[in-house]
This record gives sequence, structure tokens and C-alpha cells, in this order.
Amino acid sequence: MRQRAGRVGALVLAGLLLAGGTVGCAGKGERPQDQAAAPVSVTDAPTDEPVDEPSVEASPSPSGVAAMGAAPSRSASASPKPSKKPTRTSPPTKPRVVAKAPTETKVPPAPPKPAPSSCKPSYKGTQASRADVKAALSAAAGRTYWPSSAPDLKIPLNLLKATAWQESGWQSNIYACDGGVGLMQVMPATATWMNQRFDQSYDIAAYQDNAYLGANYLAWLTKYIGDMYFESDFRLDADLCTAELDSCLLNAVIAAYNFGHGAVAQEGEPLAIPNPSYVRNVRALMTECVCLGY
Repeated sequence: MRQRAGRVGALVLAGLLLAGGTVGCAGKGERPQDQAAAPVSVTDAPTDEPVDEPSVEASPSPSGVAAMGAAPSRSASASPKPSKKPTRTSPPTKPRVVAKAPTETKVPPAPPKPAPSSCKPSYKGTQASRADVKAALSAAAGRTYWPSSAPDLKIPLNLLKATAWQESGWQSNIYACDGGVGLMQVMPATATWMNQRFDQSYDIAAYQDNAYLGANYLAWLTKYIGDMYFESDFRLDADLCTAELDSCLLNAVIAAYNFGHGAVAQEGEPLAIPNPSYVRNVRALMTECVCLGY
């Protein structure tokens, strides 16, 4: 949930089956060359404050190939039991050809200028252990960020883990040259905006709060883009995506976290995915990241 353009140092993605994948800074907003993160945004009244819920480890996503965009095959004989309440199952909601007007008029600050490619990130304080980071991300994924207007909106734990790994390599005390901070590489201006928007007091330097900021930003993007393009269908399921990156809300949210909501969603314009490499990296990390085993 930040807005920036440079990558965060040389982070080793050991054990990842990514061809040419890189760790960048996300959650910051627009970045050039598929390496930026996105700004945080929100779409409801300040009465929608995050609610804690029991966190559940995300179930395994589709195979690596499916995770890159292809929808997994479904058994023709499968006949799910009818539920009492109508639920969104299939077919997936296709994005609108042009976006509706956004329901949220107060948006995050403009992204910063890209940092020089030669700049090296710095570190402050003590780095949190992997166990502590895992607990923080699990707690953040277990919250309901739109309890009044979109209580069914959930941030998958594997998405949060993958985004944090792409952004910082799970380094809680890293500071990028463009200003991105911590696990989710949140921009200070974005954090200030989000705290004001949701009447919160998250501390960007505290890794637990940084995880909440990143998850809250992903939730805001889900609501913002979901309302504009997906008829308020807020599912972030990988099996709703086709081979086309602009086919599903999950890919759009990932793209916006890296490049900013304005680069992905514009009133009256079709959905855009300006950073396909970043999206593919995070999608692959959602199923192949070594961090999923921590």
C-alpha cells in the first residue's frame, strides 16, 4: 500500500520458482518498469473500521500454471450442494468495459518520484523474526476491514504473505530510497492518509501495524476497484482469473498495490494492468513462495 518506483535492495528469493522474479517495494503506488507499489485508498464512510476475526491459514491455491492466470479445470460431474443463502460461485464477474464512477472521492496522495537505481536501502532497529512476521501477517489477514459495507471482503493470507515477500523479503526494518517502510513498504504519506481516513493510529515503523496498513490498503483497493469494475463482487480468488491478466479483481488489486490505483482504475476507462511482471511475480509467490512454509 505504498507509492514508489525503485526496488528494495537485492533480496534473495531462495526456493522460489520464479523466472526472472524480483523483490520490489509495494503498497506505495506508481512505479516504472513493473517495480512499483501502490498507494492506499478507501471507499466507505469512516464508520467502517477494521474488525478482528480469527485468522485462518489460506488453503493451497491452484497449481503454479493456474496461479499465473489460467483458470483451473473444473470437473463436469461436480455438483455443489445448494446453500440456503445465494453465494457468488461461478461464473466469475467479468470486468466492466468501462468503469463506473468511484464511490470513494478521497484518494491517497500522489506517488513520489522514482528513487535513483543506484540508491541502497537502509535499516533501522531490530528485524522481527520470521515467526513474529508470520503472526503479524496472519492477524492482519484475519480482520474485516469493511464490516458495514462489505463484510464479505477478505484479504487472503497467501496474498498478504506473497506481497510482503515481494516488497521487502519479510524484512521489517528496511527503509527504501523512495520512502517505503517495512514489511509492506508503506509510504509515510499514505499511512498518514489512511489513519485519517479510517480514524486509526497505525505506527508505520511497528511491524505489526505495518502489516495492518498493508492489508488495509489491499482491502481499500479491493473495494475501490471492485465497485468500479466488478459490480461489487469482491472475491480475490485465483480461480476466477483467466489467462488474461485484466480478467479478475485479484490481478487488478495486485497491480494497483504496486503502481497505484490511478494507473489501474479510471472512471470511464477500461481496467488496466500496467505492470504485468509484478503481477505475475506476486501471483506465483502466492503458491510457490518459500515464505508460505514459515
